[in-house]
Order: sequence, then C-alpha cells, then structure tokens
Amino acid sequence: KAVEPFREKSAGKAFYSRPAPDGSRPGTYYANLYRMQDMPTYQLQALAFHEGIPGHHMQIAIAQELEGIPSFRKYGGYTAFSEGWGLYSEYLPKEMGYYSDPYDDFGRLAMEIWRAARLVVDTGIHDKKWTREQAIQYLLDNTPNPEGDAKKAIERYIVMPGQATAYKIGMIKILELREAARAELGDAFDIAEFHDVVLKDGPVPLSILEENVKTWVASKQEA
Repeated sequence: KAVEPFREKSAGKAFYSRPAPDGSRPGTYYANLYRMQDMPTYQLQALAFHEGIPGHHMQIAIAQELEGIPSFRKYGGYTAFSEGWGLYSEYLPKEMGYYSDPYDDFGRLAMEIWRAARLVVDTGIHDKKWTREQAIQYLLDNTPNPEGDAKKAIERYIVMPGQATAYKIGMIKILELREAARAELGDAFDIAEFHDVVLKDGPVPLSILEENVKTWVASKQEA
C-alpha cells in the first residue's frame, strides 16, 4: 500500500504496520512513492525480506497468535529484538541463496552498512557532541544512500537516542546465539528449531533471548 500523502515526506522508504488485535485491520506493508528517484531499486528485495517474510510480518503474526501470555507480550515490543530479527531476515535469505541478482545482494549490503553506520552517528551525536552536519556528512561519506536519506535519518536519530542502534545490535546477538548453539550442538543443531526458539515467546529483551537459547541447547544436550 502506498504511504499516504500527509506523511510521505517524513516517512521511510518502506515499513510494516502490524494488524489490529481484534482483526479489524490487516497487517500492511507500506511503500513510499514520494520522490521515487531516491528509491534505490536494488534495495527493494532486502526491504521486502525485512518487512515481510521472514521479517516483521511473520514475526509479528507469530507473536499475536501466541496463547497463554498477557497482551503486552503479544502486542508490545523490544526494538533490539524486533529490528534485530528484521535485519537478520535480510541476511538469512543470502545464506539460503535467494539473492540471485548481485545488485539485489549489493542492496542488502548497502542496507547493512547503513545500520552499522548508525552505531557511529548515534554515538557521535549523543556522546561525542557531533553537530547535525557532522553526522550527515559521515553517512554521506560511508554509505551509498543519497543526501535526502541522510538528512531525514539524522533528524530521527537526534530525537530518538539509541533507537537506530538497536537494529545492528539485535542482529549481532541473534547471530552470536545461533553460532554458539551450532558449536555446542554440532550435527544436532537445527536452524528451524533455533528460529522457533527465537520467536516462540514474542518480543523479549536480548538477555531473556539468550537465556531461552541456552535453555534449549541444554535440553537438546540432555536428550
């Protein structure tokens, strides 16, 4: 669905809006059609993985259908978990061979570089006293995104300290837990089971996610 005119100038390129708890509104993948010349087509596939399947649409659908947990667990969120899963969902299809076009894979890499650069500019702004212009210039110097993206992003990071860093931090934690589980379990490691463990309790703090994975590993070792 196209982003509505009233918010298209300030909205991101694409994003997912969760369904209503009562089912009155479906989950929606929004695409921003404002200034389409600024939309790099090579990033569209990675964006779709992030926002759709196996990203937010799947992750949120699983959370909202969980039984036996309070509503705040179903419909709340932890940014490092949710966006970490989203960024992991851009990377996982690479391992599965779904980026058949090298330009699409370049788009994935460009988006990952962007999330890594956020770690620097957020810290620069909120700890190192960087100016707005310094932060914008860092993004222009170190990512392939256009100036409009950089300006819009820095305005967001200024008013939402730490939020943008959660994407890469969450992805790193999920990958660390996955590879630690693989090392512990060897041939008994099942990546589908690992993904079930990550998603089965809905959005949780990364410390709880680590406990859940370690408990799963221990239970498989005992079996």
